[in-house]
Amino acid sequence: MTGRTEEALSYEQARDELIEVVRRLEAGGTSLEESLALWERGEELAKVCRRWLEGARARLDAALAEEEGEEGTD
Repeated sequence: MTGRTEEALSYEQARDELIEVVRRLEAGGTSLEESLALWERGEELAKVCRRWLEGARARLDAALAEEEGEEGTD
């Protein structure tokens, strides 16, 4: 785990690290403490990804609404 702050992570960085966390959890062989730390990091990374995706959705919705508004004025 890298310990980077959530704000500093791009969507791709958070997604890639989340994939690694899941891979390590699925592989097993970690102590309970390590597994819990990985799980918690995974939850943080999933939240980062969710925020990026929600932001992207909002931008798309705004662009579509703007486009519809322009078409309505023609």
